[in-house]
Order: sequence, then structure tokens, then C-alpha cells
Amino acid sequence: MTNDSNPEIADHPERHRYELALGGKAAAHIDYRLRGDTIDLIHTEVVPAHEGKGLGSQIARYALDDARSRGLKVIASCSYIAGYVRKHPEQGDVLAQR
Repeated sequence: MTNDSNPEIADHPERHRYELALGGKAAAHIDYRLRGDTIDLIHTEVVPAHEGKGLGSQIARYALDDARSRGLKVIASCSYIAGYVRKHPEQGDVLAQR
């Protein structure tokens, strides 16, 4: 059984989004555009009932780690993702050079 401390996060390429679920219900997502060897993270959203639980950070870390493992460079069009990388500079290696 899934709970707040054990979210399920997965990429859903058919919907162009990463999704985080708690107890089988959507709690957060990141929309993206995949272009060649880059992934543009364009929008992050946490369901209002789940705000303040760190879910945005969890799904951001997942998306960045997934891009890194797939050899993709990230464009952080989403202001949340850009802010996350500023707070966690160790994640900056995956950013595409502009």
C-alpha cells in the first residue's frame, strides 16, 4: 500500500509527463517536451491538498535523475524546476547549456 511517505513516481511518455501518486491517486506531475537528446520540463503542479509535503521536490529530483540516467539534457522552462536546481546545485550537471 502506498502512503504519503512512499509515493509512486513514474514517467508516462504517452502523456508527456512524470506523475507522482499517493495511494493510487495523482498528487503531483511535471509536464515535459522531449526533443532529441533534450527534455524540456515545462510545468510542475502539486494537487492543493498535498502542497507543503515536499512532493514537488521529490518529483523534481526523480525527473532530473531520470533524464541523467537516459543521457538527456534538461531545459528548465518551469520556474519550480529552475528554482529546485538553484537550491540543489549538485543537480545542475544535467542542465542543457544555453
